[in-house]
Amino acid sequence: MAGDMADGSAYFLVTAVLPVVDSFAFAPEIRKQTSGLAVSPQLLFSHWEVVDIDPYWCPSTQEEYLHFGDKADAGNRARKYMDDVRRRKGLPVERKIVEHAEKQRTLSKKK
Repeated sequence: MAGDMADGSAYFLVTAVLPVVDSFAFAPEIRKQTSGLAVSPQLLFSHWEVVDIDPYWCPSTQEEYLHFGDKADAGNRARKYMDDVRRRKGLPVERKIVEHAEKQRTLSKKK
């Protein structure tokens, strides 16, 4: 990422690499964050890059279970990108809605 002020103007030129899956809501989000001052965010295709992470990876050894936990999907970028694209296209996404039901119920006594 690099930023530079354009000569003779009050505009900044920001150059950054942004994954395509994150670029769909980029223009409205940057306008919202800058209170409309980001006049015309322009996106140009730069290059393809393969994400070297398996989106279906699960921990298999005891060390991996201790380090990543049972789900091991918190830091998996490939899984996040895949799920975001599936949600946007209306395809089913594998996720658990209720993980620990006994912890989510209310145990209050009503009088």
